[in-house]
Amino acid sequence: MARRRRTYQKAEPVTKSKLANSAKIFRFIRPYRWSFYVGLFLLSTSSLMFMIFPGAAGEMANKASGQPTKILDLELWQYGGFFLVLLILQGVTSYFRTVLFANVSEKGMADVRKALYQKLISQDIPFFEQRRVGELTSRITADVEQLQSAFSITLAEFVRQIVILLSGVVIIGWLTPKLALIMLATFPVVVVVAFFFGRYIRKLSKKRQDQLASTNVIVEETFQNFSVVKSFTNEWLETVRYGKSVDEVVQTSLKFAKIRGVFFIFIITVLFGAIFFILWQGAMLVEKGVMEVGDLFSFILYTGLIGGAIGSLGNLYTALTGALGATERIQEILETTSEVEIQPVKITEDQRFVGNISYQDIHFSYPTRKDVPVLKGINLDIKSGEKVALVGMSGSGKSTMVQLLLQFYQPDQGTITIDGKPATEYDLSVYRQNMAIVPQEVMLFGGTIRENILYGKPDATEAEIVEAAQQSNAWEFIDSFPEKLATIVGDRGIKLSGGQRQRIAIARAILRNPSILLLDEATSSLDAESEKVVQDALNKLMEGRTSVIIAHRLATIREVDTIYVIDEGQIIEQGTHEELSAMEDGAYSGLAKLQFEMSE
Repeated sequence: MARRRRTYQKAEPVTKSKLANSAKIFRFIRPYRWSFYVGLFLLSTSSLMFMIFPGAAGEMANKASGQPTKILDLELWQYGGFFLVLLILQGVTSYFRTVLFANVSEKGMADVRKALYQKLISQDIPFFEQRRVGELTSRITADVEQLQSAFSITLAEFVRQIVILLSGVVIIGWLTPKLALIMLATFPVVVVVAFFFGRYIRKLSKKRQDQLASTNVIVEETFQNFSVVKSFTNEWLETVRYGKSVDEVVQTSLKFAKIRGVFFIFIITVLFGAIFFILWQGAMLVEKGVMEVGDLFSFILYTGLIGGAIGSLGNLYTALTGALGATERIQEILETTSEVEIQPVKITEDQRFVGNISYQDIHFSYPTRKDVPVLKGINLDIKSGEKVALVGMSGSGKSTMVQLLLQFYQPDQGTITIDGKPATEYDLSVYRQNMAIVPQEVMLFGGTIRENILYGKPDATEAEIVEAAQQSNAWEFIDSFPEKLATIVGDRGIKLSGGQRQRIAIARAILRNPSILLLDEATSSLDAESEKVVQDALNKLMEGRTSVIIAHRLATIREVDTIYVIDEGQIIEQGTHEELSAMEDGAYSGLAKLQFEMSE
């Protein structure tokens, strides 16, 4: 079992191009910009009101000690009313600021999620082949959540701390200029050193969390594959593997504890030492009569706020750079070209295909494996209403021909035409609306049977659903369920048998009423009894339609009009079942004999 690990990655530097690219995300905020602007104004107002408290508290101390006041010349009892009014005003502004920012972040990020999902769902098959599903899921969940947190919390706190820092420096510079010079010469340096020290500690903490996550991955893997562990008697192997992972966590944790201990020494000796040094200087100024006690009290409070702001700005800056990275990843997807436009599609009678298909000198290699040719000059004509079968060994190119017909990929050379018109000249959504596929492995959605059948035609009536279920030989087992069509099929249809899933897929195709039907080994994974029922349903479905069948069991294609034998990307034989079986040294007759011997 491959061991998956997450590693700590340093934040990338913020460049002008990254900022410019990330700024494009603000188009989702534009409809709510006035809420954003008013929220910023209220945030700044609330922060400035907060900065009045330390100064007013110092003035109150001066008044109580009989020393002169500089700003508020109030009676001592009036200070209580002043603080009460200030608290109420700040509470009101904070409330409306919180609501406004929530309005911006929730609605704006909802628009981002919708746009991101719309862009992802409209991509072509190669897009998903080149990316992991987990990575794409992370874009629409973790990255958007990080962006939402930035708009609702981080950005607001960043602005708040800047307002506190700037206003605090201005206030202490005006109230106590001498002490402010001493503080500005010592305190910021200590705080900056503490910030970088703390950053290293956070890095170790994150590494510890990543290693802890790795141990959880081992537990998850072994529990998910418990039967495999048991069948191979690898309990000892997994115990050792988990033990080594836990030991790594212990080593990192001990290193983390030692560095934290050194950090505590730094905080106690250097940081607190600098604070006490500044307070000592202030006390000496009070003793000399240069400073009032209330001013020293205010200075202490402002110094604490400024130090907290400096420390917070580092963390907030790191969070914002992380949000910029998330924005860039989201923007990268939003700027990709979509395969189809997202809009309701319902074909009219004049858009329905007659069903003539032609492969003209088709050459193809998969985008991820350009050096491996899959199809080498395929020429094939299928008339409307014909049933043709593609047979051959695994990897010969049968499924690739169907994927090209669906325009999941485009040929490297040659043209596929439908009713005499190149496939690429049709609107892609209308083009695919004319087709339906019944695959070998049917993946149903986790909802009800009704919802899964309706996937073929979302606006179908209840009567049409029942008729499709009856024609697909599915109604008998559906009707036996207590909840009928409302029966939940479970994740990927796990609550249904293979034959039942196949018949649901056939009902879905019947409801779609396609001009061209594609069957990709639709019965190869079924037992004999289920195969008979499903094959009967397929025969009904193929009536009057152009049908392309990828066949594994040759017994299921005896009645088709033409069989094409594919080998290494080329058609090497074609004819009816009787014609090909009569060729003693033919590839088809060899396959038939091999299957016959295996069944014997």
